[in-house]
Amino acid sequence: MNLKITILGAGLALSLGMTASWSSGATQQASVPAAGSAVAIFAGGCFWCMEPPFDKLDGVVSTTSGYTSGMQVNPTYEEVSAGKTGHTEALKIVYDPSKISYETLLQVFWRNHDPLTANAQFCDRGSQYRAGIYYGNEQEKHLAESTKAAIAQSGRFRQPIVTEIVAATAFYPAEDYHQDYYIKNPIKYKYYSTSCGRARRLKELWGDEAGGQS
Repeated sequence: MNLKITILGAGLALSLGMTASWSSGATQQASVPAAGSAVAIFAGGCFWCMEPPFDKLDGVVSTTSGYTSGMQVNPTYEEVSAGKTGHTEALKIVYDPSKISYETLLQVFWRNHDPLTANAQFCDRGSQYRAGIYYGNEQEKHLAESTKAAIAQSGRFRQPIVTEIVAATAFYPAEDYHQDYYIKNPIKYKYYSTSCGRARRLKELWGDEAGGQS
């Protein structure tokens, strides 16, 4: 059993019984994007940890944790966690292209995951935690591949970049208790993120660029 499942098991009953009193500038909203908005889908390990860096960006309308790039229809968290659905934990980002570009989202994405490790991210192991970019059109595919090639050719890393770039398929929102977990359960979230070594590994990989746009 991984660390996240242990944390959920310890606090899920309490979390489900709480009345939502939090707020966020870019939290889960309607699943259908408004006219003039666009969608990006990324996977960088635990979706709890992928929400914060995108929620804070001006131009991001909403973030939704969920599952994608697998075979099973309407999977549950337990099924995905078992590693038998083919899905990976992912983040659906609805954004305003007039305020923020897909290129900027890619910049933030790369610096918020480990692109050198296949079928795992930080302390979480299994294909359900594989990193990926799930493009919706040829322009997004080109930009994703270009940024991946630029990082590979930069000389920053000696190992190959293993983050997958594949066409987007159905995205299934995760259960409500996963949405905005870092806001609803800040203590449990901080314990998980710290214990998982996410920030430490990102610093090793990206230095001062870790987690940001620089």
